[in-house]
Amino acid sequence: MITEFSLILITIVWIIVGATKLKLHPFLVLLAASFFLAFSLRLPLEDIPQVFGEGFGKTFQSIGLLVVYGTIIGVVLEKTNATHTIANSLIKLLKRLPLPFAVSCIGYVVSIPVFCDSAFVILSSLNKSLAEKKNTSKLALTIALSTGLFAPHVLVPPTPGPLAAAANLEMENLFLLICVGGALAFILILVGAFYSYSISKNPKHKDASIKSRKVKTIEKKMRLPPLHLALAPIVLPIILMALGTLLNLNSTAVENELIVDFVVLISTPMNALLIGVLFSFMLLTYGNLKLGSSIELGIKAAAPILIITGMGGVLGAVIQQIPITSYLENAMVNPQWGIVIPFVIAAVLKTAQGSSTVAIITTSSIVFPLLPTLGMDSEMGKVWVIMALGVGSMTVSHANDSYFWIVSQIGGLDVKTAYKHHTWATFLQGSVGFVLVWIGYNIWKLV
Repeated sequence: MITEFSLILITIVWIIVGATKLKLHPFLVLLAASFFLAFSLRLPLEDIPQVFGEGFGKTFQSIGLLVVYGTIIGVVLEKTNATHTIANSLIKLLKRLPLPFAVSCIGYVVSIPVFCDSAFVILSSLNKSLAEKKNTSKLALTIALSTGLFAPHVLVPPTPGPLAAAANLEMENLFLLICVGGALAFILILVGAFYSYSISKNPKHKDASIKSRKVKTIEKKMRLPPLHLALAPIVLPIILMALGTLLNLNSTAVENELIVDFVVLISTPMNALLIGVLFSFMLLTYGNLKLGSSIELGIKAAAPILIITGMGGVLGAVIQQIPITSYLENAMVNPQWGIVIPFVIAAVLKTAQGSSTVAIITTSSIVFPLLPTLGMDSEMGKVWVIMALGVGSMTVSHANDSYFWIVSQIGGLDVKTAYKHHTWATFLQGSVGFVLVWIGYNIWKLV
């Protein structure tokens, strides 16, 4: 068994080296890793295509349409300026809060349906205008936005990372994951907000030029959709999934079987998101985007995610051929420390190769066979695993992460400043996140 663990370690090292030093596409890196591990484990040659096909197909079956629906919603929200509507409304709602906290909350809401890098690009102009209007450090608001977008991106479905992790771990209760991930992500955006607020209070970070700069906000040139239409594609699927969960908890409360069947139909994650997509099409009159174009752009955005996710499923299928569970049972691994494993693997992968999504997908594939031995094969146990690998995938964002460059370049930060504040802030979020997950997990084990 030591040999098998060594092979897994070599595979992880290859993923790091292939993605960082050789700068290969994650698809090729994961494909090569899967073949290497399959050959090294001496799987029968005739079984390898079947193992690969099952791993790839199983992932597509679980999350394929979910990812497509989520990306279509994100494209429509972006192209119709619905994100600006949400942001402006939150600013008014949170006007009593210090501006870094309001910006972090904006990032929290917007990042759930939209990728954090895309969302940062979308909201950067709003961020600049806020700094000018409120005479606040643009650096502070940049970090508030980057950290506010980052936490939901790795913890809250329907973003692809946690969604893929749920599929790899064969988790069924997606609403439970949304609730726990949403709560943890909210705490972590507050960590980023407090750090950003400390920056705004530092006199040397004040932008001297913004006082004399003429304020021109980009929103004046836009035809923004109303708030209820902008929020519907995000909020409605969550409400429907919550309704389904409540029905499962108390299925005898409704006597009419037809109503029960209908609620079950529309509350499944796939159909709930589809309804969100249909409601997002109501926004198309507020932009230049056509119905066909929105679907096409959504599919294009989903394709690379699905390919990488599928390859992560292939690697996971190969790893599952190793009797890791039996070895750990004989080694008497302490379940109390089981939550450390996904965090460490995800943190190493994230820090080394840059992509949080790749780190989440790969780590979830690796730890899936360990769940029964570590006592985390229940739905709640899987939630804690996803939370652990999610906060691990935040630790840390630096120069090999595309998000680092988006934040630094669009946010107007030089590399040194980005390392000093953005990278440090993601380290704080990941570290605090792991402490919270570790405490929560151990309390759950005692109950």
